[in-house]
Amino acid sequence: MPLRKWIESANHAIEGVLHAAKTERHMRYHFYAAILLFVISFTIGVSWFEFVILITLSIIVLSVEMLNSAVESITDILFKEYDLRAKQIKDMAAGAVLITALGAAIIGYIILYEPLKNFFYSGLRIAKHNGSDVAVVALIVVLILVVLSKSFFGKGQPLRGGMPSGHSAVAFSMWVAVTFISESFMASVLAVLMAVLIAQSRISTGIHRPIEVILGGLLGAIVTFLLFKVFL
Repeated sequence: MPLRKWIESANHAIEGVLHAAKTERHMRYHFYAAILLFVISFTIGVSWFEFVILITLSIIVLSVEMLNSAVESITDILFKEYDLRAKQIKDMAAGAVLITALGAAIIGYIILYEPLKNFFYSGLRIAKHNGSDVAVVALIVVLILVVLSKSFFGKGQPLRGGMPSGHSAVAFSMWVAVTFISESFMASVLAVLMAVLIAQSRISTGIHRPIEVILGGLLGAIVTFLLFKVFL
């Protein structure tokens, strides 16, 4: 598949995610819960294996919620008036979300109970992590916040335009991560120059307005900086 076609397909897919986040209140709740789950897991110091399980559960819940929204939309198109069959379809789709969410909650409780108890009795000490781990979590959190922000402002396409600039957010998040991990002034300078060039390219090509790029860069840099200061 040509790169242009792949980008268009990815753009349509991300557009679906943004539409779901904008129109479905529960979808936004799931995104908020995912961020909270990642931060709590990092704070109490769960193992990477357990962290991967929690990420997988979050992905499954988000995916099932999106499928439920799609089923509801299709049902509304097919049934213009009230129909018992439409109600049954929507109820079954909602039931799938409920079962998935309850299952994820139970597994999350099993994984988090002991670490949370140890965290409490150890004097509420925040677990520390290596730089690469913090960088990965920071990037995930930044991307989720970009999705929520774009869904809130509702302008532009996922990979082209809109508030804030996702490219700028990721670029400046990576600059902060490189700075903390390398502890090298030259590496930091090169990384921030690359981030500035990426941000400038979004403006010069007319994809983003300066304010969208600036706010995107601030979002990525501030969130990543805070996570490194807390967990490194």
